[in-house]
Amino acid sequence: MLDKLQAIREKYIHLEEQLSDPGIVADMEKSKRVNKEYRKLQPIIEAFDKYEKVFRNLENAEAMLKSESDPEMRELARDEIAVLEPERDALEEELKILLTPKDPEDEKDVIFEIRSGTGGDEAALFAGDLYRMYGRYFAEQGWEVEVVDENPGTVGGFAKIVLEVSGENVYGKLKFESGAHRVQRVPDTEAKGRVHTSAATVAVLPIMEPEDVNIRKEDIRTDVFRASGAGGQHVNRTESGVRFTHLPTGVVAESTESRSQHKNRDIAMGRLIQQIRDAQIQKEASALASARKSLVGTGDRSEKIRTYNWPQNRVTDHRLEGDNKNFNLDKIIEGDIGPLIEALTIADNAAKLQEG
Repeated sequence: MLDKLQAIREKYIHLEEQLSDPGIVADMEKSKRVNKEYRKLQPIIEAFDKYEKVFRNLENAEAMLKSESDPEMRELARDEIAVLEPERDALEEELKILLTPKDPEDEKDVIFEIRSGTGGDEAALFAGDLYRMYGRYFAEQGWEVEVVDENPGTVGGFAKIVLEVSGENVYGKLKFESGAHRVQRVPDTEAKGRVHTSAATVAVLPIMEPEDVNIRKEDIRTDVFRASGAGGQHVNRTESGVRFTHLPTGVVAESTESRSQHKNRDIAMGRLIQQIRDAQIQKEASALASARKSLVGTGDRSEKIRTYNWPQNRVTDHRLEGDNKNFNLDKIIEGDIGPLIEALTIADNAAKLQEG
């Protein structure tokens, strides 16, 4: 591990030098790429620097314990060792997680869908609550958000809303949000104060290209067609609907969400790639990989991944264990979902380390 960390430090120093190179600074695309890679290595280097400092202090304390005859100095050394050893062990674990290979899709932008599920008007209102919750989180991350399609609920909220979210490490932070989100609360329309259970589904689709999963462009048939909105409203006068067919497998994916053919191409291609990729994963996955998938969820919309319980002011993520699975609802619904996402990421990294 230390050899790998030293190599990363050398690369980090080289990137730092490049960021001071006038030629690279003048090239916006290259500068952006180098800066992105530099920032990606920063957490590893910061943890490594702390580790080396703790390791040196621990060595000095151990040497003092061996060489000193003064009882007070020996006691001081023992106290320091008692503090530094757990700190060293914690930093070692942190470095192992930081060095765990990242999902190559983590840097992708995403198509982010929220749809009301069972529960009628209350489900649509809850979908609206989720939209506001995620919107605050997206703003905090500094991500760009574009509404691709929206279908409001009859009394508020949304039957469906589709967003394109772009920025740094978008899919990496949002990939565990796919699935069924359940809400338990007393609806405003409930006169007797009874708690109802409703649901909304979230789907997070990385925006991908055929090369990402070795799909040859010549193996894809493209059809464009006129698309209409809900109930035949907003009939497009141009052919904005897009359908892709992967000829070798027969997999078909289409999109009519947007009035923009370009946006529909992105969404349909993402769906096509996701379906083909899922089939490849199922075919190639080992038993250990399947165990990890069961921990973090497959993203299937039928899965209940999380419950938002209003009477108990609690959010429970059913993929986490023990006390780590419960969070304060007031904070979560206001967009403070960072700790929840971090807990899921740590659980995923721990499972990857076990596999390795």
